[in-house]
Amino acid sequence: MITAASKVESFNWFSQWIGIGNRGVIADNDPIEQEKTMKFNALLTNAVIFHNTLDITEIVRQLLEEGWEIDPEDLAHISPYLTERIRRFGEDSTYELGLVPEAYDPHLDVDFSPLRGDAPPAPDGYSQAA
Repeated sequence: MITAASKVESFNWFSQWIGIGNRGVIADNDPIEQEKTMKFNALLTNAVIFHNTLDITEIVRQLLEEGWEIDPEDLAHISPYLTERIRRFGEDSTYELGLVPEAYDPHLDVDFSPLRGDAPPAPDGYSQAA
């Protein structure tokens, strides 16, 4: 079981990995500039985590369509802190700018109830988050 401390440590490591320039050291003594740097790094980190999560979700959907049985316990061990496919210094390509993404469907057909335990039913009109 992963503890909260190791989750925070993983997030902090990932955030430092995402941060580019000066190895995470904020050289400016202006508190406003320091805050801007920290907020930008947090925004960038969360955007990459969100993108990784979308990629993971798409792969899980493909596996479900192919007939694989997905165990919620296995999904609980997948981390969105993936770095292998990220090019921090990127490629200069404008081809993707013209592509329109498909609408995102947040529903994933996996029963997470074994991980939730005996949670009370959701109020009328609300569904539990997966």
